[in-house]
Amino acid sequence: MPYTPPGAPYLLLDEIESPGGLRALAAGELPALASEVRRFLVNTVSQTGGHLAAGLGVVELTVALHYVFNTPEDRLVWDVGHQAYPHKILTGRRDRMSTLRQKDGLSGFLKRDESTYDAFGAGHSSTSISAALGMAVAAKAAGEQREHIAVIGDGALSAGMAFEALNHAGALDLDLLVVLNDNDMSISQPVGAISNYLARVLSSRFYNRVREGGKHVLSGLPGMKDLVHRWEEHMKGMVMPGTLFEELGFNYIGPIDGHDLPLLVSTLRNMKAMRGPRFLHVVTRKGRGYAPAEGDPCVYHGVTPFNPSTGQMAAKGGGRSFTQVFSDWVCDAGERDPRLMAVTPAMCEGSGLVAFAARFPKRYFDVGIAEQHAVTFAAGMACDGLKPVVAIYSTFLQRAYDQLLHDVALQNLDVTLAVDRAGQVGADGATHAGSFDLSYARCIPNMAILAPADERECRLMLQTAFEHPGPALVRYPRGAGSGVEPGEGFETLPWGRGEVIRQGSGVALLVFGTLLQAARPVADALGATLVNMRFVKPMDEALVLDLAARHRLLVTLEENVVQGGAGSAVNELLHAAGIAAHVLNLGLPDTFIEQGTQAEQLEMAGLSPTQIEQRIGAALAALDDTGQAARA
Repeated sequence: MPYTPPGAPYLLLDEIESPGGLRALAAGELPALASEVRRFLVNTVSQTGGHLAAGLGVVELTVALHYVFNTPEDRLVWDVGHQAYPHKILTGRRDRMSTLRQKDGLSGFLKRDESTYDAFGAGHSSTSISAALGMAVAAKAAGEQREHIAVIGDGALSAGMAFEALNHAGALDLDLLVVLNDNDMSISQPVGAISNYLARVLSSRFYNRVREGGKHVLSGLPGMKDLVHRWEEHMKGMVMPGTLFEELGFNYIGPIDGHDLPLLVSTLRNMKAMRGPRFLHVVTRKGRGYAPAEGDPCVYHGVTPFNPSTGQMAAKGGGRSFTQVFSDWVCDAGERDPRLMAVTPAMCEGSGLVAFAARFPKRYFDVGIAEQHAVTFAAGMACDGLKPVVAIYSTFLQRAYDQLLHDVALQNLDVTLAVDRAGQVGADGATHAGSFDLSYARCIPNMAILAPADERECRLMLQTAFEHPGPALVRYPRGAGSGVEPGEGFETLPWGRGEVIRQGSGVALLVFGTLLQAARPVADALGATLVNMRFVKPMDEALVLDLAARHRLLVTLEENVVQGGAGSAVNELLHAAGIAAHVLNLGLPDTFIEQGTQAEQLEMAGLSPTQIEQRIGAALAALDDTGQAARA
């Protein structure tokens, strides 16, 4: 039986198991269906938590797209995926919405292996147009006639990748419909009766027959075709912001009210009949239909479980988060040093820069979804004596890899990278996991990498990296630490030095980052030496060599993939020194770990305290067997 939250019945929604059932409805029933979808969405997300405001804003658009287009044969490509919940509800996953973002449950984003209706996996922004264009090329190569629809938000459209795709699409003349979900009035505001009327006219078959026919007839008259094009362009430009998209080769329609279902359906039907690149500008409101989310869409962008009647969210447990530690430090350091400039690619709230932005608005730069620009922008600041701090998620820094290498490290510029969400991130799953930063950053010359074990060390490392006259990356995880008070001072750590926490024998645990807490009981149980390595690069070489000389087995422990990570750095050091030590590298496996709690994800990776102890025990047993065989 489909999952049905408590409350009023879902008379229409209960009868829809797929978009085929949706398309069987009369057009006049769609507004009632949209209301039920919105109510179902609020009720389910109030139990599971997740992204809410974006989904509420696209309910009508989602209904209209599945009603007009023959999905999944027609390819519907959503950008990012924050707004995908109504899509999931209408595409056969309503009965599993209670498992959203949980282990073995529905993903919070789009996944091709979850549903045939998820044409392209998404979790990062600005990919939809490129992907849909690739699908359009594939359809043409196969001689197939189908529609390709990319839905992208105004924030995601600000990324360079989106404009690269638009530029390419306009030159290919393939059947592609780009739907701009403008939910922040960031491009234009002419939404109302006149613009809606114009959208109907400009998308109508009559207008487009006249438009294309006129071009054909006048093409043989020198100068006339260009004159007609200019007239059309300027007339449309007087009342709507489509000139840019027209110049890129798209037939622009809009802006229209994205909550007017009859208008959406009629416009989409008209545009479906058109050929070539088309661009529909739809204006929506985040949080639409749920008062708390409409009033504060930022707060309700991503929510914990909440009371649907009041909007009151459950209090987040745990102590101070690493993000809060960064937030406090950057404000304190900014007060102390006027050269500090904070840069973030559209992650003000997530990265902890709200307080800094309020205190130092002229020294705060949110560059939008433009990770590459953020890093090179910071490099430019550093060239002329400023000290930029780039606050970014590990998974998003991947997008600025060339800039990290070419623009920062190659020139040895004084840029500090505060890399949040390192390691596993819980319910957001594989798309947002910071599993690779130690590997991809460690191989870059001049790049220093620091990994704090707790909140106090995080503050110390941020200050240490900030004072270091070159590129330095501090990576820390999502959520709360172990409860250590971070302090308020500006002390620094000895550069490139680790710390012996517990002196033991036989086994030495070399821990990089917050897995130190999981390693403590293991070290106690095994009587092992426990070391907080602190620095991945430069590594404390003298300490590693000393530990190798005095212990039977070295165990490296990191919340990063094993390949190329901190453990690999230890292996390389020992090999270069000609030391044939026994080393067990423990870290994230060579696979993408799906959503769950962070504890569940670490268990899936074999990194719970019990599993760590068992794996070390197995390694010691193997050494014993090898020794016995050699003696025999």
